[in-house]
Amino acid sequence: MDLGLKDRVYVVTGATRGLGFASARELTADGAKVVVTGRDAARAAEVAAALGPNAVGVAADNADPAAAPALIATAKERFGRFDGILISVGGPAPGAAADNTDEQWTAAFESVFLGAVRLARAAAAELGEGGVIGFVLSGSVHEPIPGLPISNGLRPGLAGFAKSLSVDLGPRGIRVVGLLPARIDTDRVRELDALSGDAAAARAANESGIPLRRYGTPEEFGRAAAFLLSPAASYLTGLMLPVDGGSRHGF
Repeated sequence: MDLGLKDRVYVVTGATRGLGFASARELTADGAKVVVTGRDAARAAEVAAALGPNAVGVAADNADPAAAPALIATAKERFGRFDGILISVGGPAPGAAADNTDEQWTAAFESVFLGAVRLARAAAAELGEGGVIGFVLSGSVHEPIPGLPISNGLRPGLAGFAKSLSVDLGPRGIRVVGLLPARIDTDRVRELDALSGDAAAARAANESGIPLRRYGTPEEFGRAAAFLLSPAASYLTGLMLPVDGGSRHGF
């Protein structure tokens, strides 16, 4: 199936590693052009070079209010158009619910929540019919994840914002979608497994609770993201897609 991604232009934040990078890689593989962002300029440039001539790397912090308009302007200046954005951020600090500090909550709110809201609002102001705004969230939208109270607090609220935005933008032909990864085999998930003191045992225990009995690969997540962002998914909006091997207990 042709996803219709050829020459479409997307901004992908947090794309120098993990799920953001996997998504950018699949988009470019199917013919899209991408602006990839990360906090480190050298790393962003290195990733863009690896993705090829249809990618450009830009240093950006999602918590910076100036980031959103600058990234959209870069897409238009470099590639001549802007069709959508995938908002991906690093996971907030782990810990116990009673122990995370005000500073950790504030930093996470600025990057995970308010930064994403700003990026989405800026994109909405620039997109036309057929545009799309995607959020990389977490399975914690539906089920709290042990050891990640900040994520458990912020991700569901951001999903609610995304749903509200989909209603507001639907009449303009702009879609809003979310992806809910669970145990995808990224550096972040391996770091979380290691916090248990026995990463291999933690992974085995987690895999036993996944119907497919394995962690997902970044490539599998990236393909799901590329589809949702593509014109092939033109009648899908306001949904939160679990990419979790069936581990969510509800429908």
